[in-house]
Amino acid sequence: MKNSSPLFDALLANVPHLSGPDQMQRHMSDMSGFEGAMPAVVFRPVSTEQVSDIVKTCAAEGRKITIQGGLTGLAGGARPDEGDVVISLESMNRVEEIDTIGGVAIVQAGVILENLCQAVQQEDWYFPLDFGSRGSCLIGGNVSTNAGGNKVLRYGTTRDLVMGMEVVLPDGTILNMLNRLIKNNTGLDLKHLFIGTEGRLGIITRLSLRLFPNPQTRATALVALDSFDHVTRMLKEARSALPDLSSFEVMWQSYLVQAAEHANKELPFEGRYPIYVLLEIEGADKPTFHDGFHAFLEFLIENEIGRDVIVPQTLEQADSLWQIRDAIGEILRSAKPYVAFDIGIPLKHMPAFIEQVTAALETEYPHAINLLFGHLGDGNLHLTTGKLQETEILAVEELVYRIASAFRGSISAEHGIGRIKKPFLKYSRSQQELALMSAIKNLINPQDLFNAGRIVD
Repeated sequence: MKNSSPLFDALLANVPHLSGPDQMQRHMSDMSGFEGAMPAVVFRPVSTEQVSDIVKTCAAEGRKITIQGGLTGLAGGARPDEGDVVISLESMNRVEEIDTIGGVAIVQAGVILENLCQAVQQEDWYFPLDFGSRGSCLIGGNVSTNAGGNKVLRYGTTRDLVMGMEVVLPDGTILNMLNRLIKNNTGLDLKHLFIGTEGRLGIITRLSLRLFPNPQTRATALVALDSFDHVTRMLKEARSALPDLSSFEVMWQSYLVQAAEHANKELPFEGRYPIYVLLEIEGADKPTFHDGFHAFLEFLIENEIGRDVIVPQTLEQADSLWQIRDAIGEILRSAKPYVAFDIGIPLKHMPAFIEQVTAALETEYPHAINLLFGHLGDGNLHLTTGKLQETEILAVEELVYRIASAFRGSISAEHGIGRIKKPFLKYSRSQQELALMSAIKNLINPQDLFNAGRIVD
């Protein structure tokens, strides 16, 4: 390794790592498509103490650190600068404890989300965080970006599921805040400094997570509708009639057609309708649970809110509908170059925003494709604009974020800012807010040791 030293050589001798270009190829970038850069070394620590040792050595020698999880991010946050020291948390993958009395899981930050959910379920508990990348994303990355997912409507964002954490600060100090209490009113809740700040202030190494009783059953339906106005009416009625509502996923016609094709699934309703809602409830396996769900679906049809409904009769059929919803990864691979927007828009402004942004994109970039879906229960819209020219990407981002700002929207609802969205953060945050973010970063991470170049300088 270039520019090595006795101190760094000792670190290499004691901490598992990758150093050959072929070994480190995968760690050059993430799923964002941001141009990769070769790190100097990729450390794969197995304990918080090893993370602390790496940080202390890098701080002493002025070596920049990039923190990596499952590399599923779409904002370029995990892409290192050339010659960075990468800390990959993939080997810190233990579920240390599941408290079946208090409903708390203690886990290392490198646990794959799907593995965590399965381990908890084996103990008859439930961790409700869920998204399409569940099989490869790591829980530490989910927390560091405050990821949202499919069940925010009922359980909140990742922030709401974190009870405590252990963090390594930029000087190597280990801050143990593995709180297990829902109510803990003992001053500033420091964990929020590290949730959603994408590793700029500290490296999350362990977490205490809130669990819920395991739902006895689920019911799913795909509802076809004529307009977004009917979607908002349906959402209001669902919130009122379905106390067990957990997911409310909206897919526009163009997305449904592409997703069904890429997921190799039969196209629901033959794609006849302009917009669709994938609805799910979860709760106690009682007749009232199922009867209430079917009564609600009948209400939608009778009141001409919904045009048609598919109600899966088996778990396999329900899973097939979710595979269509989650097919965005396959679509993105075929739509390069693309921009995957993750926007928050107030629901009352959503129709006007969609009309304006799609009209502008179709006028300026008629060769591109525009696909829409989202967790509309929380105002989160995903717009994918693909088959662009590389030279068009920045202009497309500027166009979409400028229109989102006019509706007082957020340029990132759940994917984070990273490198890619950093130039556009001004559209969602005031100069005063950006200045305060920078001041906090400079206080905690004055050397700019962690994840330099992300979010704010």
